[in-house]
Amino acid sequence: MLTQQQIYVITKYDRLSIIAEECPRAAELLAEYGLHCVNCFANEYDTLEMGAQMHNMTQEDMDEMIDEINSQLEKEAREKK
Repeated sequence: MLTQQQIYVITKYDRLSIIAEECPRAAELLAEYGLHCVNCFANEYDTLEMGAQMHNMTQEDMDEMIDEINSQLEKEAREKK
């Protein structure tokens, strides 16, 4: 479990179920990008990369999305301090 000071950094290798469990805010942001896979029945097995590929995202699009989400999570964590 993450402590309040730790920031969860998502990667394309994270399983969607772990993202939803460890960082619900990241799951919300993924949904804003159209990746509702976090709530999918296969989220225990699929990684973020697999979900992005199933939604026809390019590698570039996925990397950009991950960077933007991690930046947003970091910004929100700083604002809470």
